[in-house]
Amino acid sequence: MVLSEQLAEYVRACFTAIWIETHEPHEAAGAIARLCQQEQWRLATWDIDQGLRVGGTPVELSGSDPLAAIRAVNSLATPAGTALLVLENFHRFLSSAELVQALAQQVLAGKQNRTIVVILAPVVQLPVELDKLFVVIEHELPDREQLAEIARGIATETAELPSGAELETVLD
Repeated sequence: MVLSEQLAEYVRACFTAIWIETHEPHEAAGAIARLCQQEQWRLATWDIDQGLRVGGTPVELSGSDPLAAIRAVNSLATPAGTALLVLENFHRFLSSAELVQALAQQVLAGKQNRTIVVILAPVVQLPVELDKLFVVIEHELPDREQLAEIARGIATETAELPSGAELETVLD
């Protein structure tokens, strides 16, 4: 099952804490953005460099404060809608007791107002206080068929894409 299908199932079931283990966070974020657009869910993203962004537009907070991002997600809630807050590489901040507590409270509040916290990280490092609150999805790297399809999409000129053993080497 592809990432967007798995995520859609968990969001519809109102799992309010989702950890996506990924080595391609930009690919995962793109899939999440497309899903949110398709389902008409509100989307906010946060990373340490760009801070909080809603619909791609920066939101003024106190700098790149991760605590402020968690607290801001409730402002995205609507009575009839769903909102996702995607936190990239957030595992780096989960040694803070204050962040762990705020995240735990937000996850519980999300069940009432359908705000979903999604963490994108290359490893799963959950503090014991959050361990049972999160569901983990593995965003797998593309398989050989997907890589071949990507290569065919990129190589548009005649003889640009090798064939036979050379193609196998490229896919390896």
